[in-house]
Amino acid sequence: MTHGPADLHVDVLIVGAGISGIGAAYHMRTQCPDMSFVILEKQETFGGTWTTHRYPGIRSDSDLHTFGYRFKPWTGTPIATAPEILRYMGEVIEENDLGRHIRYGHRILTAEWSGTDNLWTIEAERTADGTRVRVTAGFLWMCQGYYRHEEGYTPSWPGMDNFAGRIVHPQTWPDDLDITGKRIVVIGSGATAATLVPAVTGKCAHVTMLQRSPTYFFTGRNINELAEMLRTLKVDETWIHEIVRRKILYDQAEFTRRCREEPDKVTAELLGAVRAHLGPDYDIATHFTPRYRPWRQRLAYIPDGDLFAAIASGGASVVTGEIERFTRTGIQLTSGEELEADVIVTATGFNLNVLGDIDFTIDGTPLRFSDTVTFRGMMFTGIPNMAWVFGYFRASWTLRADLVGDFVCRLLHHMRARGARRVEIVIPPENADMPLQEWIDPENFNPGYLMRGMHLLPKRGATPEWQHTQDYWAEKDEFPAIDLDGPMFAYG
Repeated sequence: MTHGPADLHVDVLIVGAGISGIGAAYHMRTQCPDMSFVILEKQETFGGTWTTHRYPGIRSDSDLHTFGYRFKPWTGTPIATAPEILRYMGEVIEENDLGRHIRYGHRILTAEWSGTDNLWTIEAERTADGTRVRVTAGFLWMCQGYYRHEEGYTPSWPGMDNFAGRIVHPQTWPDDLDITGKRIVVIGSGATAATLVPAVTGKCAHVTMLQRSPTYFFTGRNINELAEMLRTLKVDETWIHEIVRRKILYDQAEFTRRCREEPDKVTAELLGAVRAHLGPDYDIATHFTPRYRPWRQRLAYIPDGDLFAAIASGGASVVTGEIERFTRTGIQLTSGEELEADVIVTATGFNLNVLGDIDFTIDGTPLRFSDTVTFRGMMFTGIPNMAWVFGYFRASWTLRADLVGDFVCRLLHHMRARGARRVEIVIPPENADMPLQEWIDPENFNPGYLMRGMHLLPKRGATPEWQHTQDYWAEKDEFPAIDLDGPMFAYG
């Protein structure tokens, strides 16, 4: 396909101004100051999830000491609200003069790689007026996240059209929804439901969390005692940030090990914490004892036990059962029980988004992402000059965004030193016959959104360099040691 001149050319194009994209921009400014870059962001402001999600009570489900960037100390409570996170990100943008690199309101339509020119050509549309914009870039840094912001995942149940009230998904919470005096049913029991239920308790007539099966929850005070002690000792915030991060990461690695090696003990501890909040007579076996071992799905953190406090107050309740159909006045369960509702919230997950739903072509051939093999969960066979930020499931997303940032900047410098305009991941002969499997082992981690979208994702190989291992404790040392002249890197 022949294009006219580009409206803009940069060394690096960053897709998305969410937590990953702003981090990538910081790394470019500090580690590659002589290289040009731009961020294209579809929304009219930065923030990604923290801007598009506006349901009541939205907050992080990771602690901000590790979800915050490595380079900027977090000084607030560990579990933070969306406005607090946005304020933090805004400070990063202002303090590092990143705003001039961001083009808001630009939806990317296509990304075409030309091996002849060793360039990406990106065509975007200005959302304000539909004007087309063409950008060329030497390297593409995908920081768009991994789910569709426009629509969440809602299963189809019989009778949904008959319901007389409102059905809403948290991802598209309507501004005009008044919950005062309303009976609410929240379908789901993940982090979103666990956030939403205490946020609306006391503001509506009653809220019921309806789950098909239970979820594991952490509980604890929304304060980091180590951080507070160090502040009392007048330790510099930069030191506090690093010390607290290391302590949290060590604890997380130890907890993950225990989940694998002594799951029964961990289960007893988690359920014991729930029992402490809800009392000995509450039916924890039915409503809070999952069918799977801890950490096969993400654990939601419940700061100050607010979900359990809402249940204990009587303003919220939990029902465990299967939906048979929606009725005019609520939901009929297969057990025969009917839950009356004025508002039904489907906190049932999201739709996986692969490479931003952008149409990719490589030298004129449409890209099938699922045909590629991943290198360390960030580069892929058959896709030159491109890296993707995909964070951790069992630790904070941003930990990996920082690691990938260091790697990409080191790779860009290495390419320049070699005089290379192209780099592509190849499988060396010694790995040519390795078995290929799905992106993530479902026996290790199996949330619904991944199971529904696994066929869209790249394949993994038999050894850690050909996998997204989910192991920050190992990757923090392995990523800096990656040999950029190794046999899996083909330069041109």
